[in-house]
Formats: sequence, structure tokens, C-alpha cells
Amino acid sequence: MGMSTAETLRALLDGPYPETRERVRWWLSRPGNEPADDLPLEEHRARVLEWVKELASEGDTAIGYPVEYGGKDSPGAGVTAFETLAMGDLSLLVKCGVQFGLFGGAILHLGTAKHHARYLHDVGSMALPGCYAMTETGHGSNVQALRTTATYDPETQEFVVHTPDDDARKDYIGNAARDGRMAVVFAQLITGGESRGVHALLVPIRTEEGEVCDGVRIEDCGAKLGLNGVDNGRIWFDHVRIPRENLLDKLAQVHADGTYVSPIENPTRRFFTMLGTLIQGRVSVGGASISASKVALTIAVRRALERRQFGEPGAEQEALLMDYRTHQRRLLLPLAKTYALSFTQNRLVRDVHDVFTDEGAPERQRRELETLAAGTKAIATWHATDTIQACREACGGAGYLRSSRFASLKADTDVFTTFEGDNTVLLQLTAKNLLTDYRDSFNDLNPIGMVQFVAGQALSVLTERTALRKVADTVLPGRDDDADLLAHKTQLDLFRWRHEHLLTAAARRLKGGIDNGKDPFAVLVDTQDHVLEVGRSWVDLVILESFAEAAKGNELLSKLCTLYALSVLEAERGYYQEHGRLSAARSKAVVKAVNTLCGELRPHVRELVDAFGVPETALGDARVVADEQERVPA
Repeated sequence: MGMSTAETLRALLDGPYPETRERVRWWLSRPGNEPADDLPLEEHRARVLEWVKELASEGDTAIGYPVEYGGKDSPGAGVTAFETLAMGDLSLLVKCGVQFGLFGGAILHLGTAKHHARYLHDVGSMALPGCYAMTETGHGSNVQALRTTATYDPETQEFVVHTPDDDARKDYIGNAARDGRMAVVFAQLITGGESRGVHALLVPIRTEEGEVCDGVRIEDCGAKLGLNGVDNGRIWFDHVRIPRENLLDKLAQVHADGTYVSPIENPTRRFFTMLGTLIQGRVSVGGASISASKVALTIAVRRALERRQFGEPGAEQEALLMDYRTHQRRLLLPLAKTYALSFTQNRLVRDVHDVFTDEGAPERQRRELETLAAGTKAIATWHATDTIQACREACGGAGYLRSSRFASLKADTDVFTTFEGDNTVLLQLTAKNLLTDYRDSFNDLNPIGMVQFVAGQALSVLTERTALRKVADTVLPGRDDDADLLAHKTQLDLFRWRHEHLLTAAARRLKGGIDNGKDPFAVLVDTQDHVLEVGRSWVDLVILESFAEAAKGNELLSKLCTLYALSVLEAERGYYQEHGRLSAARSKAVVKAVNTLCGELRPHVRELVDAFGVPETALGDARVVADEQERVPA
């Protein structure tokens, strides 16, 4: 027997590690593992901790670690397991992300063999619960300006970790309030009387008996908007002494006498090499957002195939919600974008696996991964927020009941837009990389550095690009061209033109501001909205490229890909008309084509969401399924 349409689509969606996805789906479907949406805070935390221990005991939490430390040496499978886990209780997801991704990931990527041997097995087995203490109350995204200090004392060969004031306390730290026993602390390293920039050190915060260590103060952040199964806390350090070997020293070492050495001489490059460890987290959070969108869409589509409202007067039955064009637009457009993001995510997972398993991966490959990871994380998490809200509204009052799961989906994913990198900052990073060709000497989130670089050596490159791109304008479909809007090539050409036009125009604006003697920071502020659109347009292009490639040879996917492409053109049609790329008639044709595609995809909508493979236990009230005839009327 051949595969059903949903099974065929699922095989494509599941990407390079289908067995990993199926194992997580199986675990989520087991009795007792359904989302805990309404437990009191402490009970929820306890339940989540037990789940994490269960996953750890079954060997499912250290997949990305080396085999010698209990892992499977497969970062790609690790990210896949994480994003699939997002179909269940999101507090469990975040607890796992903190413990195995951030805490363990920092030890793996910033530490050396002695740290790996001493800690990684215990991290993966949950024998050593830990935290990732980067963010401070006064500094979130601006990590370079963190104010916690780690001062080396050569007489005792110890680092003294200290919080100078409340603004420098570590804040929102997962695993800190209740369960963590050790923290990876990011602090300004001081040795030989000189500040060496932000480095990561291992600092015990609780004893094995759970008592808070001397010199450490911990406070519970309390109830949050969501994710209340995660024990977020604040940490202060009062001259806490730790051994010299607790410095995670892959990128820099401090000798016994206090001599500081690093294989990366440029301190800015060293800092951003360290932050490169965040790439995996950003890819994971983006993937988790896509999974949450799949849950919301499955619930809303099932509801739309059951619920009837109004219809033709005198008809025996009212019309299904799914038969209304407005409802189709409300659900099918985010459905198409969720598919598009899924294929982009699969590409990212492959790239993560290649880069993190190859010590000799070229620097350019790492930079490209950082750029795409930052941009996709921003777009995917914003998409989840928008999609979950649209799906909640599409379910009316039923969607407002806690049992529908929308309450927890909305609350728990909301923070995804600001953790693992604030989305606006990440899109700016994406755009900065595109604008500057990622020159190491200004590999810096600092806005002034970015503008100065664009005003200097990068502009010759950008000017050359501008000249080359003018050629592209002559072959793109314009006002008088009859190019087929339903063809992926036409769609890709339009997406590419928009991005390159935004990119070169932004470069001209930045250069013009500097040439006129304006303050660099003021120039960036003036053009920031434009710069962000550069990043957004590039991510849109990569997403469409990924979808078009995956859709080859599959008529249904190809149609869904066109719906995604045209929905973006529809949303941006003002820009295309302003710049002469679409006439008013062609712009109207885009709207009409979106409506037509919604009608053509309507009979396949159940198969399209079934392909997501969301476990029944994750669907709340939507577990009650209408019969086949009612779902897809003739």
C-alpha cells in the first residue's frame, strides 16, 4: 500500500532526522506526558523536573554531546528532538533548553577536555542541574556591557566573582530559583589589573543538599506570563571565589601567574566567537516556534472542519467555517508560511550539524549560519505569536477556554520573541552582516561600529554591488511584463529584487548621512526601520528558496508554496507598486490569485495539518474529531 498524502508530506516535513521526531512524538503520547496547563506553580515545576529526569534517564537529552560523555554526537538530531518537544508542554521544552542546550552547550563549546570529562555526563544525566547566567537586570541584549566581574587573584589562583550593584544582578535565569546547583556565569574578566572582556566561568550556586552557597544570593522571579513550570530566578555574587580551572578556557586562558593568552588576538572577534555558541539555541527556539504554530493550526483547522455557522437560507445544514473565504485566508496563509518555515528550519538543522561536527568548518560557513539563524529565529517567533492569535480567534469562544490549549500556547511562546536574542536586535544583526559582508574587524552589534564600517571600507563593495544589481532590474517582470505570477521563478525574481533594492538603498542612505557629517548613531537611528527591512526581505527570500526547492515534483506543495509567495507579495504590494514592479492591475491579480488558491487548497486542508504529526495528547479539546464526511464534504 502506498503512503497517504499526509504521510508523504510528513516524510518531507520531518527533515533529516525522522526517527528522532517519531521518538519524541511517542514520548509525548504516553499517559501522563500531556501538557500540564493548569497546575499550581510549585506542582508544575515539580512535574517538569520529573519529566526532565525521565527524558535524561532514557538517554534523550544528550544527543548532541560526544559519545564518550553519554551523547550521540549528533547536534542536528538534538535540535530536531528539541523542536519536536515543543508540541507538548513548553515549560518542559524550556527547562531542557536551559539544562542541556545553554548550560551543557556552554561547557561543550566554551570549555575544554577537562571540563567535558568532569561535567558533561552529569549535565546530560541531570546529576548536575545548572543555569546559564548571562542576562543582567541592566543589560540584556548588550552582552558586551555586562557588569558582573571575575577578578583573578594569582596568590590563591582563584577568580573572585562579584555583583557590583543590583543593576548587575543576573536576572530571569532559568533553573536558578529552585533546581540549579551550578551556573555558567558571564562576567568581565580582570587579570593583571586589566579588563579582558566578557568570559564564561563555572560558579557553584547550591550544594549537593540544595543549600545556597556562601556568598551567593538567589531570589525567585515568581509567576510569569507563561512558562511557570520553569524556575526563573535572580542571582547576586558577593566576592565568590572559584578555582582557576573553572574558567571555560577554549577561547582564552589565564596562567597561574595571571598571564592572559588567547588564540584570537582581536578582543571583539573573540567576543563574537564566544557568542557563536548561541547559534544552536536560536535555531532551536525558531524550530520550537514553528512546532507551536503547527499545534495551533491543527487545532483551528479541525475546529473549522466541524463548526458550522450561517450559510444558504433554507439549507439543511449551515456552512462549515472552513468553506468561508475569510476563514480560509485566516488559516491557510499562516499554514503556508508554517510549511515554508519548516523547510527553512530543516536547512538550518543540516547546517548546524555540519558546522558543529566539523572543527575545520570554514569561517564563512559559520557566518552564513549565524546570519540565517538570527533572521529565521526572528521571523519564526513573530510568526508563532501572530499564528496562535489568529487560530485562537478562528476558534471563537471555544478557543478562549483553557482546555483548548490556546491560553498556554499564547502565554508560553510569547517570550520566544525576546529570548535567545531580541528579534529586533537579531534582524539588525542579520542586516548588518548583509550590509558589511561580515568583516571581522567590525564584527560587532555596536550600532556606531556598524555605521562607521558601512561608511568606510564596506561601501566600495556595496557600490560595486549596486552597479551589478542595476542589471537585474532590466530582466525582472515590470509594469508591462506578462510574467506568470504563479511561477516560482517569477516569485523568486520579485523577492530577490525587493531585497537587493532595499539593501542598496540602505547603503546609500547610510553613506549619505555620514558624508553629510551626521553623528553615526543618529544616522543609524534615522535609517533603522529601513535596515530592519533589509534583514526581513532577505529572510523572506531564503524561506521562499527553501520552500520552492522542497516543493519540486509535488503538485500540492508547489501550490502551497505559491500561496506563501503571493501572500508576501500581497502584503508588500504597496512597495512593489511604488517602485514600478507591479502595475495596479497586476497587484489586483495577486489578491485574486490568493483567493483562488485558498479555494483550490480547501479540500486538502485536513491532510496538510495531519502531516504535522501533532500528538493527539497535545491538541486539547480538538481530540474530539468529526467524522470523515463532515470534515471533507463532497
